[in-house]
Formats: sequence, structure tokens, C-alpha cells
Amino acid sequence: MHLDPLAIVTAFGLIFLAELPDKTMFASLAMGTRMRPLYVWFGTSTAFVVHVAIAVGAGSLLGLLPGWIVKLVSALLFAFGAFMLLRGGGDDDEEDAGGATVTGFWPVYSTAFMAVFISEWGDLTQITTANLAATNGTWSTAIGSAAALMSVSALALVAGRFIAKRVPLRIVQRIGGLCMAALALWSLIEVFTG
Repeated sequence: MHLDPLAIVTAFGLIFLAELPDKTMFASLAMGTRMRPLYVWFGTSTAFVVHVAIAVGAGSLLGLLPGWIVKLVSALLFAFGAFMLLRGGGDDDEEDAGGATVTGFWPVYSTAFMAVFISEWGDLTQITTANLAATNGTWSTAIGSAAALMSVSALALVAGRFIAKRVPLRIVQRIGGLCMAALALWSLIEVFTG
């Protein structure tokens, strides 16, 4: 197992920025207001780890292709990610379950796990994780991506209301989109120079 610190930091940064304005952050925030935040975090974190494993596995398979194809696919996926973030979609709707507080570890854990597990299929962060695993290494990408997703969930549970009131999410989306656009350009240049 080879760990590349730069690949870990790259995965963490990209996934963190991409997930921050995502609906999952708001779902975590909403669940945290009605359920024990630590139990919610365990549930969301477990779901994120499962999704990272699936994405890294897909990325590893992609990595078996010839180098120029992987770089071209990476450029296209990063460009798609940049487009999705820069178009300014407005996934900002807080999910409001409106109801009684759920208590007990297993009911809270199960609710949080299923909410994230179902909503993250084919999500931008899952696609980005697969893409990074194909080009930057499996374990480094897995560690950076999982840490980023778990951090966003924790951030939403601890300081979500503060962020939602103080930092415009469009700014976070724009920064993430520009980073992905730069990576798309970098990958495309590597197709023709590598």
C-alpha cells in the first residue's frame, strides 16, 4: 500500500469543496436538529465510507485502461463536475422532515445511513472519487475522500447553521468548480503531452 500525501490532500480538498454545498450537508444539519448529532455522524460516515469504497473500486477498474484513455475520461469527468458546480443549480433546499425527535442509537444510525446511502448514488463526489482513484492511487484517494465527506458531515452537525447564515454557498460552489475546471484542463493537457 503506497500513500501519496499530495493525492490525499488533493482528494480531501476537492471532495470537501464539492460536498460542502451538497444536499447531504443540509440533510445532516436537519437530522442533527432532531436526533443526537453523534449518532447521525456515525450513520452518515458509515454510508460515506461504503460509497468511497464503491467509487474507488470503479476508479481502480478505470485505471486498468491505457493511460491516455484514463486521462481523457478524467478530463471529461472533471469538466462535467466543473459544469455542475459552476452552473449554480441551487441544491440549497433544506430537507425538512418536520416531526418528533428520534432517539436511540440504532434508529438514528439507520435513518442517517439510509438517507446518505440512497442520496449519494451517482453524486458528483462519488464520480470525482472514482476519477481521482483512477489517476492518483486507490488508498490515497480513499483516505482523502472519506476524511472530506466525514468532515463535511461533522461540520454540518456542529456549525451548519453558522455556515448557512454567514458564507454564501455559491462562493464555495464557484471555488470547487474552478478547481475542477483546472483539473480538467490539466488532464486534457496530459493526454497530448504524456
